[in-house]
Amino acid sequence: MISSLSGTVLSAGLDHVVVEVGGVGLLVHTTPAAASSTRAGAQLRLATSLVVREDSLTLFGFDTAAERDLFELVQTVSGVGPRLALAMLAVHAPDPLRTAIAGNDVTALTKVPGIGKKGAERIVLELKDKVGAPAGSPGGVPSAAPVLSTDQDQVVEALVGLGWNAKQAGDAVASVTAETDGLDVAETLRAALRRLGR
Repeated sequence: MISSLSGTVLSAGLDHVVVEVGGVGLLVHTTPAAASSTRAGAQLRLATSLVVREDSLTLFGFDTAAERDLFELVQTVSGVGPRLALAMLAVHAPDPLRTAIAGNDVTALTKVPGIGKKGAERIVLELKDKVGAPAGSPGGVPSAAPVLSTDQDQVVEALVGLGWNAKQAGDAVASVTAETDGLDVAETLRAALRRLGR
């Protein structure tokens, strides 16, 4: 699995960028907002998801690991593939998308091309309890995604690799960093593991 990449942008289209990594140009599909925010020659770092099919290897890129995790989560719903998941993130930013799913907002979901009323209802039914609370939602645990640094993203990825879901890992890291300032990656990981009960 290619979970992230960084390199020089060779070209940017409407919904993709070509990034040179180690002398190889990788085509990465992104949201139009992410593609339009970069230019040829710029340095770019993306959280990525590699979709493996019998006849293709397709790389999708995102500004944050949390955005990538949401992209992967919505694909667990029957009938939602990577193109539709990317369209969902093109129409709605991660927090509004989480709010729409958690709040049973079928109308907001049907604004995405390719999602009808029944599809939106299925997404809500299957993901309502899995998406987590958006940042700043009352009574919910704040989403850690907007405030995580690159080091904190590494700790979240390590915790996910150890078996916790992205929400649990993000919440633990956000909680640790809110209470303690200036920890390095290893110290943050140890503190998050203690918080998660191991």
